[in-house]
Amino acid sequence: MFEMILSPRRSERRPWEMLFVGLIYASISILMVHWIFAKDPVLSAYSGIFTITFVVMFSIPYVYYTIKLEEEKNMQTSNSLILLKEHSKAIMCFLWLFLGFIIAFSFFYIVLGSTDNYKAQIETYCAINNPSNYDSCTFEHGIERSKTTGSVTNTEMFGGIFTNNLYVLLFTIIFSIIFGAGGIFILAWNASVIAVAMVIFSKSDIYSLPLSLLRYMIHGFPEIAAYFVGTLAGGIIGISIIKKEFKTNNFWNIIYDSLLLIVCAIVILLIAAFIEVFITPRFF
Repeated sequence: MFEMILSPRRSERRPWEMLFVGLIYASISILMVHWIFAKDPVLSAYSGIFTITFVVMFSIPYVYYTIKLEEEKNMQTSNSLILLKEHSKAIMCFLWLFLGFIIAFSFFYIVLGSTDNYKAQIETYCAINNPSNYDSCTFEHGIERSKTTGSVTNTEMFGGIFTNNLYVLLFTIIFSIIFGAGGIFILAWNASVIAVAMVIFSKSDIYSLPLSLLRYMIHGFPEIAAYFVGTLAGGIIGISIIKKEFKTNNFWNIIYDSLLLIVCAIVILLIAAFIEVFITPRFF
């Protein structure tokens, strides 16, 4: 419905509107899963995945039409700087959408007060942010496991985070090439994991969420922007293949533009990982 009301062309002129779309999509998804699956003894264990699935279902039409619009821009000009400037408008729309997801996920995590809806996200958070004390971390946040201890250096953490982010970027690009807007699944998933991290940092205090949001968005925004750049690059390639543009000379311009976007995404991820490990902890 919303993809018909808010067209990609309109949202590029008013990207902040996507914040409310993200809030609505994520809120409806969370409440649907909570009301439908929370009482089921089997399906309740997978509530976190079901929530992401519904968010993706709501978001795919808008994301697909946006990527299609960006692919059309590649046909209109071959100037890389102009294309990067045009693509940045779509990235801003995606970031506002993503912010809406994060706010809704974190708000309902506190309000509903159930770790069952976020079990997979909590495990992912602990695996990334506290790998040496993974079992202890999951146990602390409501998932029964035995406790273990250990330690990692900042350099090891930086390498681990950057490597993990590269894998996410790779899968985002592949998903987008194969499914067009398929990369939105990975991005919605990351929004839920960041939301869990925010709630853990704020100690489930809803009034501390703004500070927690600031703490994670310092590195989170450039990191997610890189994933959206990868989504855009993969989606552009995928749509151009569907339209059989590989038979034309313009296809190589599209490949060049997409590779340029991917290189930019990798550089942004490197910067984001450095900020997350060496800068953010100095302030929070």
